[in-house]
Amino acid sequence: MRTYIQIHPADNVAVALADLQAGCAVETEAGRTIVLQEAVPAGHKIALCDLAAGAQVVKYGAPIGHAVADIPAGCAVNEKNIRTNLDGLCEYTYTPDTDIARRQTAPAPDTPLTFQGYRRRNGLAGIRNELWIVPTVGCVNGTALQLARLFRDEHPEPEMDAIVAFPHNYGCSQLGDDHSNTQRILRDIILHPNAGAVLVVGLGCENNQISALRGLLGDYDEERIAFLETQKVDDELQTGLQILRRLHAVASHDRRENIPLSQLRVGLKCGGSDGLSGITANPLLGRFSDFLVAQGGTTVLTEVPEMFGAETLLMNRCRSREIFDKTVSLINGFKTYFLQSGQPVYENPSPGNKAGGISTLEEKSLGCVQKSGTSAVQDVLPYGGRLQTGGLNLLCAPGNDLVASTALAAAGCHMVLFTTGRGTPFGTFVPTLKVSTNSPLFHHKPHWMDFNAGTLTEGEEMEELCHRFIRLVIDTASGKPTRNETNGFRDMAIWKSGVTL
Repeated sequence: MRTYIQIHPADNVAVALADLQAGCAVETEAGRTIVLQEAVPAGHKIALCDLAAGAQVVKYGAPIGHAVADIPAGCAVNEKNIRTNLDGLCEYTYTPDTDIARRQTAPAPDTPLTFQGYRRRNGLAGIRNELWIVPTVGCVNGTALQLARLFRDEHPEPEMDAIVAFPHNYGCSQLGDDHSNTQRILRDIILHPNAGAVLVVGLGCENNQISALRGLLGDYDEERIAFLETQKVDDELQTGLQILRRLHAVASHDRRENIPLSQLRVGLKCGGSDGLSGITANPLLGRFSDFLVAQGGTTVLTEVPEMFGAETLLMNRCRSREIFDKTVSLINGFKTYFLQSGQPVYENPSPGNKAGGISTLEEKSLGCVQKSGTSAVQDVLPYGGRLQTGGLNLLCAPGNDLVASTALAAAGCHMVLFTTGRGTPFGTFVPTLKVSTNSPLFHHKPHWMDFNAGTLTEGEEMEELCHRFIRLVIDTASGKPTRNETNGFRDMAIWKSGVTL
């Protein structure tokens, strides 16, 4: 088993793949042997040459920051002795990558290129057939949760995949973008094809009136989407249960059928990253993204702050000047959001990231964008926007795990693929398949994690790992529950940036 890796021949740091002790020997790509001067934990960096103060630290073949003190060869490189090079807004030049097709390495499938899903009346497909209760405002969260519990008690074998309420804090006392964001995300949830039927529960006096929300839905299926305004009925629980019985009677007859893999939409997300994220799990998702796009499917990358420092890699893959301009606006618009709030643009990575071996935002971003693979960027979506174009899309959302995962699901993703080196039990309102970057985490938290990409450091080849992962994703799309579904962990969060009345 390898104990360290120099990712790119130009790198002047290597990454420990296991805990290394002082005195261990590390050989560079150039054949030079370095002896460790101190212990280096798994995921952390080792200087492969003497780095003088001010020298660029190179990983993934690109600078990830500069040394703030002399770092002798064989010593650890971390947030104590390097700093980011990034600061403020940037100007960008469109330099399209004309070699994308040749570099794509999508694996040949050994599984049928279909999944077992649910065909909806509007032509979209879902991978779950669930009954959802969606509050318009936080004031009726308790009612929504109680309705879900009562209906589950009434239907212990409901002939549907789940009966779930999705409480949230918003829907009133909001202005401007915050109010619009709440409405758009709730609209997107109501229209999501993983829902066989939806009951929308309102109060009656909130800013987010049912009448306005209904107007955002367009031509919706009135057999499967119903509304309850609790201030207008005598007993909201009995009335709600009557509506749920009617919705259930319609949706419970839906059955799975063969759906082309080209109709699968998948969100790409990482959280609680470590130094192995950009070596194991994120490259795996990149290979999967290339595979799905090659079948005509759709993948979506978000976490805009975790593109800072690696954004030009995405910009040069934009399919047109128009999409390049939209990507520039995505990046600089998000930086402006930080600056207008008086916050530093590059206050990242988190304490957990640093403990796992990530020292600067450039390092985090260069690992993060590997989830996008090598295919061309086809479109850029605003927050709350819904997918219109197949292939790789970029989506405006922050790095926060639940806010970003909710945005991916709201955009129309059937599931979210979530890589982590630290571990998390959470899931959003669609299946959230969590991929471990390292084997110790996978074995420590088997009730959280769905797949182990850490075997890449233990001798498994990427090709075999990717084939196994493709099979799991297709099985998940066909009904295999993820850990978050088994645990009953389904949450949603809406991005808030303005004042509260």
